[in-house]
Amino acid sequence: MPDPMTVLVTGAGGLVGAEVTARLTAAGHTVLTLLHRTPGIVRNNGRALVPGPGALIPVTGDITRPGLGLNQEDRRLAATADRIVHCAAVTDFGLPDERYDRVNVTGTRHVLDLALHARTPLAHVSTAYVCGERDGTAREDELDVGQRPGNGYERSKLTAETMVREAAADGLPTTVVRPSIVTGATRTGRVREFKTIYPVLRVLTRGLVRTVPGHYDCVLDLVPVDRVADLVTEAVLRFEEARGRTLHAVGHELTLRDFSDVLAEYPCFHVPRFVPPSAFRARALPDRERPYYDRVVSLYDTYFRRRVHFDDARAAVFSGRPATTRARPYLRRLLDHCLTTGYLGPAPRQVPATARPDGSTHR
Repeated sequence: MPDPMTVLVTGAGGLVGAEVTARLTAAGHTVLTLLHRTPGIVRNNGRALVPGPGALIPVTGDITRPGLGLNQEDRRLAATADRIVHCAAVTDFGLPDERYDRVNVTGTRHVLDLALHARTPLAHVSTAYVCGERDGTAREDELDVGQRPGNGYERSKLTAETMVREAAADGLPTTVVRPSIVTGATRTGRVREFKTIYPVLRVLTRGLVRTVPGHYDCVLDLVPVDRVADLVTEAVLRFEEARGRTLHAVGHELTLRDFSDVLAEYPCFHVPRFVPPSAFRARALPDRERPYYDRVVSLYDTYFRRRVHFDDARAAVFSGRPATTRARPYLRRLLDHCLTTGYLGPAPRQVPATARPDGSTHR
């Protein structure tokens, strides 16, 4: 284990940031938690973070402002950091480009300015979907290959990661971790907040939109939040090994056929029909479906067109963890948690368990 360090974590109140903070304090390190509006840190299990044996020092700031908006005392604290972990970002879809630019691009520039001032090693959390709208294999050492971003979020993260790479070329020690679609915990499926893929699941399983543009062999990659936090934390603690590397934090590859088959196992769910994007016409949807398509599904349908595989060979070697398998059982855990919480409607009444094709059971 490395000697105790002081680590500045931006976005420490977010889903990934909170779990990274918890792991760092559990390993005995002092974490400066940069918080903006979030009053405290809540872990993915819904409980307030209790640090230990390391220390937790809240710092109030704003990455959209120069110097992260820190006061004089907090600037002195930040200057003591041995590492910086940049987790803060806007991840919601459908926002104005100016919002993504202000937080994801300008915010990253301000974090880089802070890191460059003292040459503080930086671990930057990006997204695997900087790959843009393309098929085939997206490799960890690739960045800008002329791809077209699928939305404003992806464009902003591509720009931000390009800035990090440029800073690395100027001598700043950096490493980049790229999560795919961050979802619930590996073993339980539990998630603190229903973002990323969850809103579109809600609309589709309730039958609010019944026909969706997409390819049945399209691939969605879902990664458990704990797997992402583990990899980011390892990159911080073993920074000299991670330096200069880009690591894909990816998880369970599921095709739309996988999704459809698993949804069909739940009598309470509607199973959407996917049609080739070239044949889909939003205006042909029934009037009752159009608002849900426009406000929710249309923000995500770019992910229903891509047949992309994220190569994670470097991350697997670095972490020593094999690639994940059994994607369908993981999806069931996510859905079961959503039903337990009522997010996808009331849980079905208990009925005798029946066997699934993989040997597991469901009710």
